Amino acid sequence: MKEQPNATPNGAEAEKVAAAVMEDLDALRGRAERAERDRDELRDLARQTRADFENYQKRMQRDLAQERRYAHGPLAADLLSALDNLDRATAAAKQAGETGPLVQGVAMVQSQLLDVLRRHGVTRIEAQGQPFDPNLHQAVMQQPGNGVPSGTVLQVLEPGYMIHERVLRPARVVVSAAPA
Repeated sequence: MKEQPNATPNGAEAEKVAAAVMEDLDALRGRAERAERDRDELRDLARQTRADFENYQKRMQRDLAQERRYAHGPLAADLLSALDNLDRATAAAKQAGETGPLVQGVAMVQSQLLDVLRRHGVTRIEAQGQPFDPNLHQAVMQQPGNGVPSGTVLQVLEPGYMIHERVLRPARVVVSAAPA
């Protein structure tokens, strides 16, 4: 009769099997820890990406609102030359002493145009008698100011306009200079 191999491993073999199982278990624990770290990193990345996307959406909404707010700026800027011509026509009529229906009609058209522009956020820059501000005014020349502080707007040659809080066109002005 043949001897049957022992079904239970001896002590040395059991230690080898236990060591191999422990190695496999340590490897699995290591993989599980790496997988958890990767999962946490990906979760953080997903949260950051979501926050970035929400910020992007908010920024785009703000930019779109700004664009809408100032979208009619180029049209308003183009209309300013026609408004200047209406100003010149009424000024010339006043100098000539004209007060007829044509002058009144031109003044009404000018007033209507100013009202339309005002409804869309376009307003005139008040410059006469104000301190010179390079953000609002364009100095065309300087004159000695009799009793007026230096740097004060003496005369407005061409009115300036704002669209909301932005300068659409600076006022062209004459500024007082200090006496020589």
